[in-house]
Amino acid sequence: MAAKIRKGDKVVVITGRDKGKKGEVLKVIPDEERAIVQGINMVKRHQRQTPRAQGGIISKEAPIHLSNLAHVDPKSGEPTRVGFKILTDGRKVRVAKKSGEVIDG
Repeated sequence: MAAKIRKGDKVVVITGRDKGKKGEVLKVIPDEERAIVQGINMVKRHQRQTPRAQGGIISKEAPIHLSNLAHVDPKSGEPTRVGFKILTDGRKVRVAKKSGEVIDG
């Protein structure tokens, strides 16, 4: 199955404590159906000091389930579902259901 949400996509959280926040997908974990989104689902973790990193309490993004994310429509900026379309040159691209805009470049 083709991935509807990929690394680098602009998404909006549609449910949960971060509802309404927008961010960019940093990493997708397909086996767990989760994604890490910049600035979303922040958690605090205790980190031991290492030669490279300072110790203390750090904030980092935790994975969020893909069902809680929606694409941002390139035209209006609102949440939209994603569909697929085959162009005349044979490429299969993702399109926003609301506006019909092509999401892939």
